[in-house]
Amino acid sequence: MTAGRKTLGEIAASAGAGFGTSGVRGLVSSLTPELCMAYAEAFLSILDRPPRALLIGQDLRPSSPAIADACHTAAQRLGIATINAGALPTPALAFAAQVMGIPAIMVTGSHIPFDRNGIKFYRAEGEISKQDESRILACSVTLEPDGGTLPLPPADRAPLALYRERYLAAFGAGALSGMRIGVYEHSSVARDFLHQLLQALGAVTASLGRSDDFVAVDTEAVRPEDRVLARQWTAPGSFDALVTTDGDADRPLIADETGEWLRGDLVGLLCARELAAGAVVTPVNSTSALEASGLFAEVRRTRIGSPHVIAAMQQATHHPVVGFEANGGFLLASEARISGRTLAPLATRDAVLPILLVLTAARRRGLAVSRLTRGLPERHSDSGRLQNIDPAACRALIRAAETSDTGLRQLFGEVPVALDHTDGLRATLASGDILHLRLSGNAPELRCYSEARNAERAERLCGACLSRVAELLSGRSCLPAAGSD
Repeated sequence: MTAGRKTLGEIAASAGAGFGTSGVRGLVSSLTPELCMAYAEAFLSILDRPPRALLIGQDLRPSSPAIADACHTAAQRLGIATINAGALPTPALAFAAQVMGIPAIMVTGSHIPFDRNGIKFYRAEGEISKQDESRILACSVTLEPDGGTLPLPPADRAPLALYRERYLAAFGAGALSGMRIGVYEHSSVARDFLHQLLQALGAVTASLGRSDDFVAVDTEAVRPEDRVLARQWTAPGSFDALVTTDGDADRPLIADETGEWLRGDLVGLLCARELAAGAVVTPVNSTSALEASGLFAEVRRTRIGSPHVIAAMQQATHHPVVGFEANGGFLLASEARISGRTLAPLATRDAVLPILLVLTAARRRGLAVSRLTRGLPERHSDSGRLQNIDPAACRALIRAAETSDTGLRQLFGEVPVALDHTDGLRATLASGDILHLRLSGNAPELRCYSEARNAERAERLCGACLSRVAELLSGRSCLPAAGSD
């Protein structure tokens, strides 16, 4: 690109690397050093005052070191010192920023494929807001011709140590004594950290599925091969549970002793119960068992994305205040107590806290992980996605379907009794089952969420809905013209 001042929003739109549900996302080819430096410069410019330093972390994607160097270079040009936190979980970086009172930038594409990447921004107080995103995009920046980037200084492991101590202090030595945990490592940035922490809490761990190549583990759409692997690993009765995370370790995956991966929103409900939460905030796509359980004084529903959850948590009136998403990421907006110990808040998605809460609950209650959900309302969820779709075509298809009963029937298999437009299109069927369609904010994907009285029905509903959408997109089935019913 040629030099010249434009708003960052104009440049980002042209490059196809803008804000999604949480952070900037785009193809690696779009995240040029110049654009990454512009994002870092704009972020630093909207802060209330110049910070004394900037924390920079990254995941294990092959493209992450170059993007981290670009962000470091931008800070150096502004005269701001940087601290290289190295490869570490996103919530570890956010917690260090909170403790140290300085902002942070995390280079990660989370769970999306390796040909994409992203950048997340944190104030000392926590994640930036949607208003902050707008201010960043409104900044006038200059894309300098590529003059190279400066390499980050050697990694400082103190930020990761702060995160480790948070959990050791809250749960205590021996909290997992006697438990056998399989750690599915793949390319999670937390893979070594999980072993160290679980062992420090008394568990015996085993390494499973380590990969030198980046593996896009999506906790909302578990791959069939990961379902097979989990059942194989647990078949001999070797483990009390399996644990893993997505790429940047802000979303957990937990499998019970039979190798069944727990849904993220069910994990969130279990964790909220363990912390005796007064208020729970979660997006509209999380399980309705939350309200049906009657366990919580206050339940608030939001659009999908941690910034929306964080904003709503700030309005909650009952304490402790927690939040979670259907992907399993858990947020803590106020202090909580764990076996008489205090756990400091961390109002950003975290994978480690829900892992520890589920495992310690099973040990303390003397139950298998699979039995922790007994007594909760029988609501089961499933999710799936269509990848590499045309977002504009999907958006038009859903808009057209809403204009007629015939269109709704072609989309959902029947005419819903209620529609919710909070985020995407969420349909309640006559049976009480739920189907929810939503375009991803991070990639060219259409996600489908389902909820039903049993797991098999939820899976069938989701698969059938995605098949209908795929058929409609391919043109083999045509929606009626608007107003034809």
